[in-house]
Amino acid sequence: MSRTPAARPEVFSVAPYVGGESKLPGVEKPLKLSSNEGAFGPPPSAITAMAEAAANMHRYPDGSSAALRHEIGAKFGLDPARIVCGNGSDELLVLLIQSYGGPGTELIMSEHGFSVYEIAGKIAGCTVKKAPETNLTTDVDAMLALVTPATRMVFLANPNNPTGTLLPQSEMLRLRENLPADVLLVIDAAYSEYVDRPDYDPGVALVDAGENTVMTRTFSKIFGMGGARLGWAYAPPAIADVLNRVRPPFPVNNFAAAAGIAALREPGWLERGRAHNTQAKRRLAERLTQTGLTVYPSEANFILVDFGTEDHAIAADEHLRAQGIIVRRVKSYGLPQCLRITIGTDDECNRVATAMAEFRRG
Repeated sequence: MSRTPAARPEVFSVAPYVGGESKLPGVEKPLKLSSNEGAFGPPPSAITAMAEAAANMHRYPDGSSAALRHEIGAKFGLDPARIVCGNGSDELLVLLIQSYGGPGTELIMSEHGFSVYEIAGKIAGCTVKKAPETNLTTDVDAMLALVTPATRMVFLANPNNPTGTLLPQSEMLRLRENLPADVLLVIDAAYSEYVDRPDYDPGVALVDAGENTVMTRTFSKIFGMGGARLGWAYAPPAIADVLNRVRPPFPVNNFAAAAGIAALREPGWLERGRAHNTQAKRRLAERLTQTGLTVYPSEANFILVDFGTEDHAIAADEHLRAQGIIVRRVKSYGLPQCLRITIGTDDECNRVATAMAEFRRG
C-alpha cells in the first residue's frame, strides 16, 4: 500500500486566495481596476532607486530593514524600534496569527473583512468567528458579543476592504476598552493614506496607549508598489520583539527597501494621491448614482457598487469586460450583488462611468 506525505487538515479548510484578475482574452492592454493599486503607479524616484540597487544584488539585505524603518519613522513620527517590516503587510498579519493563535484559540473579524484573516487563521488552527456588520460597517457590539475566554485576536481593517467603510475613532477606542487586556487587536490600515478626515487615526494612538494593539500598513496602495511586496507594522516593544523572532531572516529585499525609502521621500506624492482619489472617487460615485445604482460611501481608493442582484452584477461585469475593463466580483466576501471598482486616473474613471451608463441604458 503506497503512502504519501499528508498536509495538516486545516490546510484544506480554506480556498486559495485569488487576487484581482489582470488579463482579458483578446485584449492586449485591459484596464485593471480589480486590485486597488495606486492610480499613478510608483513614484519616479522609487523606480530609479530600485534600478540603482541592482548593482548590489549579490549582497544580502539588512534583515532588520534599519534604514527603511528609520525613514518610515521620520515620515509618520514613529519610533523606528517599534516598526517591523515585511514582505507585504500580509506577511505580518500571518506572522501575528501564527504567533498568538493556534488550536484552541479564537480569532474574531467582521462579516465582510479581508479574507486573509480567515485564511491564515484557519490554517493556524484558530476558530474564526465573523461578527455581523451594520450597514456594511464593523459593529463593535457584535464583535464584543463574540468574545470568549478562548479569544486571542481581533482583526479589523479600517477603512475596510471590500466595503470601504470606516469605524470612527470613538468606536475604535470603545472596542479596545471593552476587549480583555490579553486579546490582541490588529488594526489593518492598508488604506489609511487615502482617508481625508481630520478625526481619523490609523491606529497609532491605540498602539501607543497600551501593550495589546498593533497597526499594519503597506506600500502597495498610495505608493504604487504592490509588485514590490513591502509592508510594515507598528507595535508595542514586546510584540515587535515577537515579530522579529518569527519573521524570515531577510523579509525585505534590497530593491523593495530602496524603493520604499525613495517613495517616502518623494515630495508631495502622498498628498497628491490623496487629493486625486478624493475628487475622482466623488465624481465616479456621482455618475454611477445618477444611473440608479447604489454606491456605498468609501474612505479608500475604491467604491463598492450594489446592482441589486447577483445576476445583474455579473451582467455588469461582463459588459465592462467587453469594454476591456476588469473590476472585482466580491461574492467570496458575501456580497454577490456587488462589484468593487478601484479608483484609477481621471480617464480610467471616465471609461468606467461611460461603460456603466451604456449598460444601464441597455
